[in-house]
Amino acid sequence: MRQNPFAAEGCCRKGSRNALQELYNPTQAEFSRAALLHQARRDQVAETCRAHSASSRKRRVLTPGDLKHLVVDEEHELIYCYVPKVACTNWKRVMMVLSGRGKYTDPMEIPSNEAHVPSNLRTLNQYSIADINHRLKSYLKFLFVREPFERLVSAYRNKFTLRYNTSFHKRYGTKIVRRYRKNATAEALQSGADVKFPEFAEYLVDPATRREAPLNEHWQTVYSLCHPCHIHYDLVGKYETLEEDASYVLRLAGAGDQLRFPSYAKSTRTTDQMTAAFFHNISARQQSQLYELYKLDFLMFNYSTPSYLKVQ
Repeated sequence: MRQNPFAAEGCCRKGSRNALQELYNPTQAEFSRAALLHQARRDQVAETCRAHSASSRKRRVLTPGDLKHLVVDEEHELIYCYVPKVACTNWKRVMMVLSGRGKYTDPMEIPSNEAHVPSNLRTLNQYSIADINHRLKSYLKFLFVREPFERLVSAYRNKFTLRYNTSFHKRYGTKIVRRYRKNATAEALQSGADVKFPEFAEYLVDPATRREAPLNEHWQTVYSLCHPCHIHYDLVGKYETLEEDASYVLRLAGAGDQLRFPSYAKSTRTTDQMTAAFFHNISARQQSQLYELYKLDFLMFNYSTPSYLKVQ
């Protein structure tokens, strides 16, 4: 078996204490309590990866191109794998403040489109293999996850039901309407602006979709975006406990006093009830196939199978 060149099992380095050392050898009682929770989350990921590895014939080695979602903050020795639809705009803003050497002080003063400009943040794929390995071994690596179907419905609502997302309508909507809608109007074929959730679900479960290209990052699995079976994440934060998990990361990095993670608008967020309503509109076959597609994310991050699911 080929060895993964980006092994990341190392923990602590000598010298002044960094976030990684504070996580694994906490000096404060409050960190000790949180450390147990995060150890359990790491164990869950490792256990799922072992089971998946035993049952899968596929073996792959990461390349630098697989690391473009890993944002690096040299100042605080942090690596953050961003997952769209899991507070990633706010995390990118926070990373810009952390790594900006005083250029920014308030994350919410950074316009959201500015947070997504690639040149504003450094990603791990931009380093040499030796520098990649050094950072994977000695920086604190974290990601934030969300209930997979909630994240999926959130992506659908954001990209296909809002009028201003014309680039997604053109790039994906027109293709989805053309393939999966019988008797589509000329206007729908041209604009792609009114994709229905069952059509989106069919696009995702159609084997032809993944043969053409990897899924778009907004609905790609966390497993494929962040490679948690190849990269040993020190901390798995959850959208459901975003405030406390984000605060924990910032305190570990020594930035908790100066920087607060932005709160988010609860009124517009996609909820479990909303997700259930969308899933009631798709067939049992589609539900079953979608669960298979996102199954590793469910298992790895300890999300139970939704009660509304009609799995065949």
